[in-house]
Amino acid sequence: MNNIDDTSLGIWLVRAEAEPLATQLQTHLGGTCYRPWQMASTANGSQRIAFGAQFHQHRQWLLLGATGIAVRFLEGLPQDKLSDPAVVVVDEAGRFAISLLAGHEGGANLLAYRVAAAIGAVPVITTATEAIKPLVVGIGCRKGVSKDQIAAAVQAALGERSLAEVREVATIDLKANEPGLLTFCLQHELPLRVLSHATVAARAWVSQPSAWVQQNVALDGVCEPCALIASPRGALIVPKTALNGVAVAVVEDQLFTLKSAIVQEQKL
Repeated sequence: MNNIDDTSLGIWLVRAEAEPLATQLQTHLGGTCYRPWQMASTANGSQRIAFGAQFHQHRQWLLLGATGIAVRFLEGLPQDKLSDPAVVVVDEAGRFAISLLAGHEGGANLLAYRVAAAIGAVPVITTATEAIKPLVVGIGCRKGVSKDQIAAAVQAALGERSLAEVREVATIDLKANEPGLLTFCLQHELPLRVLSHATVAARAWVSQPSAWVQQNVALDGVCEPCALIASPRGALIVPKTALNGVAVAVVEDQLFTLKSAIVQEQKL
């Protein structure tokens, strides 16, 4: 995936133990690393004060440490969602990329997905717009397919369901830089969840094993396991559907199904 403009991204290491993670993130995303133990501004003060002094120097921040520390660092700094820098918290083990501040306007949600794709983390998004979208679309495709081929295959799989119901698109790391897929997601403002080959291999079940995928990717399938992994409490409502070099599967979050059932029961 393309690097973020170096001048727009700051990477704050709370502890030196996060150095390997910071190096990996900087390699993939660019940006400027801040090591407070090397900064003169923290010699006689706190990291919180030092971070506050740098807060508006970047449009986006990765804070490598605990969420509680990030909350304390941000005390008194946020002013307006239209102008606040985006903040994504990444734990030192690189397990989670948490969109904490300016999810939509500042781009923290998208940044969390970029971080997740770069290091194999789980993106954590809590904004309300995404919370009401029940569908995850898994996509596998041949090399060089166009955005229009992908759009046609997704629409065919969705049927009467709307693209507006899709929370995210999920695929394998081998397709992380597929131009048609990236353009499709960008055009429809859909975050792309990228899963490692090892993660997908560990979730081996597919309804229709593919000889082509087995030969070329060393997996039984891509679209179904990717969608199911991205939506762990989801149910497969559209098994693998192939169209013109693009395979699509759709999973629906069962929490929404439960909510709908409760609402209908209350109306009776």
